[in-house]
Amino acid sequence: MTRVSRRIALAALLLTAAGQAFAQPARYGIGRAATPAEIAALDIDVRPDGTGLPAGSGSSSAGATIYASKCAQCHGATGKEGPNDVLVGRVPGDGFPFAADPKVPHTIGNYWPHATTVFDYIRRAMPTTAPGSLSNDEVYALTAFLLHANGIIDAGAVMDKASLPKVAMPARKYFVPDTRKQAAERPKP
Repeated sequence: MTRVSRRIALAALLLTAAGQAFAQPARYGIGRAATPAEIAALDIDVRPDGTGLPAGSGSSSAGATIYASKCAQCHGATGKEGPNDVLVGRVPGDGFPFAADPKVPHTIGNYWPHATTVFDYIRRAMPTTAPGSLSNDEVYALTAFLLHANGIIDAGAVMDKASLPKVAMPARKYFVPDTRKQAAERPKP
């Protein structure tokens, strides 16, 4: 409990103890309801099966140019250098060694389970200086570039709403549904 919340709780107790009713205001007088247009602008999630992917397309070669101008300053010239998150790298044999060696970076090529998540994340959060500023074609191209740099797709592959969900990510098999709750709810024989 923070110092402020402790003071508020104490004030409420003192007011109640003094016989005065303590009621929360209906509104604090800050903020406003989001407009439908504001909600629609943020309602851009993409699911693993590709639901929510927009129209557009992009190639690895187009993505390389965009990456050099908008991404390399944070992720390095090849996506391996940083200073921010390492994006490119595969583990020999496509193992999943993160529990055994926490120093292994979680990259698109060795950790991400869905290619559509790469698209979704880039579209929402990148570049950090102007999130959401990339066009759909730019996001498809950057996704293609990063998938190719991680050895997941061929250099000539074009990513779009039909091809992206079909990309088989190397780490996909390591992400399984948690069925413990369903198993606990099953009738006992």
